[in-house]
Amino acid sequence: MLHMNTRKRATIYDLAKELGISPSYVSKALNNHESVSEVTRQRVKEKAEQLNYRHNSRAANLRRGQSKTIGVVVPHINQNFFSDVISGIEEVCFANNHSLVICQSHESYEKEGKAIETLIQQNVDCILISNAEETSGSDHLRQIVRNKIPVIQFDRCLESFHSFKVVNDNKEASYNAVRSLINEGYRHIAFLGGPVTVNAFRERKEGFIAAIAEADLPIPYNFIVDNALTRERGKTAALSLLQLSNRPDAIFTVSDHQSLGVLDAAAVLNIRIPDELGVFGFADESFTQLVTPSLSTIDQHSLDIGRKAAELYFERIYQQSSAPATETIVIASDLRVRQSSKRQ
Repeated sequence: MLHMNTRKRATIYDLAKELGISPSYVSKALNNHESVSEVTRQRVKEKAEQLNYRHNSRAANLRRGQSKTIGVVVPHINQNFFSDVISGIEEVCFANNHSLVICQSHESYEKEGKAIETLIQQNVDCILISNAEETSGSDHLRQIVRNKIPVIQFDRCLESFHSFKVVNDNKEASYNAVRSLINEGYRHIAFLGGPVTVNAFRERKEGFIAAIAEADLPIPYNFIVDNALTRERGKTAALSLLQLSNRPDAIFTVSDHQSLGVLDAAAVLNIRIPDELGVFGFADESFTQLVTPSLSTIDQHSLDIGRKAAELYFERIYQQSSAPATETIVIASDLRVRQSSKRQ
């Protein structure tokens, strides 16, 4: 009887030694090869169970030129939007017998680059990525392609990098949200944005300006604050805006976390929402229905974004002999109008 180190995993060579047959014959037995008798197959499988042997599918897949693993890079995994996207990706990957390796950049270009290096070293079959706030160049994405790994971008995409992309109708969604505020009687609407280097935030700003201009309201350039993406920066920006002599009567934000900062600032200044200040967010994070008043926001259908990004890999890239023509898939958003913007 072979005495194994209890911390060492059993290998196919351990099985072969125990059974007195060759490793290649053990492998054929485990894979139900027709050249191996049913009696031998059963004997090998019983010994494998006895030694707690587990087939190294990763090594087998690598021998076939695949890892059956998808890499995902997101700015944050603890935000509802991104966790839902990951859930959608995982659902499709599971159905296609693939695993996920998930990395987060914490909005850092440097960490995003290191995450990509790790995934390349893991020999993943594809990388799905939503870019960090700090990311403006695409050299690190080109490094992925040089390693013959396809890239699919979602939500926050670099226009300069040619790949499949899955995005929302950001401009139209923002336009509709601001029109909703205008229809509620708000006339002096401020905007809290993100870095304009990121396409999603730039498009949301364009939608804001388009709605203001169409309503024949003056575009409030002194009410536009970019790079205020977090709750803390949202609060700081809102405090400054709400202490102006001609303060805004509504604030539209490109993320729900910014809107939390606006609610914080309004509480400090004893400004009543929605009577004195309307607030509209973006992403429909889980807390939007829990705060008081409940937060108006935009449902990006994040699960669908994740599903579609993964489906693009399996339907358009997986097992293709040549790189397919890329395209941009647009997932429509929906308004969720709640108490924070309803005056009437």
